[in-house]
Amino acid sequence: MTVSTLYKTLDEKIPRTLSCEWDNDGLMCCANGSKEVKKVLISLDVTGDIVDLACDNGYDLIVSHHPFIFKGIKSINDQSFICEKAIKLIKNEVSVFSFHTRLDALSGGVNDVLANACGIKNTVPFGEDNMGRIGELDDETALDALAKTVKEALGCKGIFVANGGRTCKKVALLGGGGSDYIGAAISAGADTFISGELKYHDLVDAPDMGINIIEAGHFHTEFPVCATLKKMIEDIDGNIACDIVNSNKIKLI
Repeated sequence: MTVSTLYKTLDEKIPRTLSCEWDNDGLMCCANGSKEVKKVLISLDVTGDIVDLACDNGYDLIVSHHPFIFKGIKSINDQSFICEKAIKLIKNEVSVFSFHTRLDALSGGVNDVLANACGIKNTVPFGEDNMGRIGELDDETALDALAKTVKEALGCKGIFVANGGRTCKKVALLGGGGSDYIGAAISAGADTFISGELKYHDLVDAPDMGINIIEAGHFHTEFPVCATLKKMIEDIDGNIACDIVNSNKIKLI
């Protein structure tokens, strides 16, 4: 299985047609598409530590959720931390695939994995791009009880909760940044919205909007999908060794 062949296969399973127009994802870095893929490092982010780990330990490929390159690069030199990472990757023939919003929208992707972890069932897409999910809990649940479930399921040290004055039953969610989806969640009939990262005023305004909000952390709401990527690659070629690494650089103290 070469880098190019593996990317083509994953590109079919996680199609670019699901990506948001503003997104930059796909084959982020590749010095040798004909290189055989034996070891893959799976991470939410492509940080400097992840690049060093991959290059120093014989990995052929990094597969990430967040794009390695998001904004345009106008020059390649050692004055940019992004370019420094790209140069090291190219020198060591380590490729990078990033799937971002198409993995959010994918059936079985980021938001379905998050829903399963939080005990939300019978989900359907919501929002203009169908990235979000809305479904139901088995039983009506107090907000604090649901927040505790989410915290334990995602391994968060702490989460923010805004009480909209309702019990939790019909729950909408979006991993990562979810501020733009609160209105759609309300329109879809949700009493509660779970996301990773929200604006201060989203939480302040929740009681007036009549919706409960649980903010569980950008990293924590998306990291579980790494296990899905691992299984996807292993199903394609069982001879590829896949390792998941925690790229979180933000600590709650």
